[in-house]
Amino acid sequence: MKKIFMTIALLAVTISMMAACTNKPKAAEATKAVAVETAEAAVEAVEAPVAEADDDEMAFNFELPDLQGNPRKLSSLRGKYVIIDFWGSWCVYLEILGVDCQDSERKWRAAVEQYELPWLQVRCPDNQLQELAEMYGIEGFPTKAVVSPEGKLLKVVVGEDPDFYTYLDELFAE
Repeated sequence: MKKIFMTIALLAVTISMMAACTNKPKAAEATKAVAVETAEAAVEAVEAPVAEADDDEMAFNFELPDLQGNPRKLSSLRGKYVIIDFWGSWCVYLEILGVDCQDSERKWRAAVEQYELPWLQVRCPDNQLQELAEMYGIEGFPTKAVVSPEGKLLKVVVGEDPDFYTYLDELFAE
């Protein structure tokens, strides 16, 4: 049941993010309000540390293979806001860039197919996880990091916290 509510909440947030990029501010505001209400109603708050990045702190660049085996660098997404979602097949969340952690390649591919995750997905091999964990403050899964279009690390949220979605609404309202 929690997975269904989480999926609905994340889809609402995704829709609000897409609406924020249109030229229809009233529709975007209405969609954002629905997304926030849905997220608040569907997600139980989990106590989780939230880190604010310094204004000049750049996101740590990394390169990991995507589903086709092509290397993908975080820096290749500059010019857009990027949400990095460190997850596992046992942790079903939808984001813009999914970084699978602590799974075999087979489980990763199966989870992406099973949950029909349409955005860019990469896999972090176990031997690179410690380095990424240190760079991004990963203390548990899911961990989400928001990166500015300039490549600056704006926020890191460990766990599932409704404040993350409030932060996104505020970020895209600017």
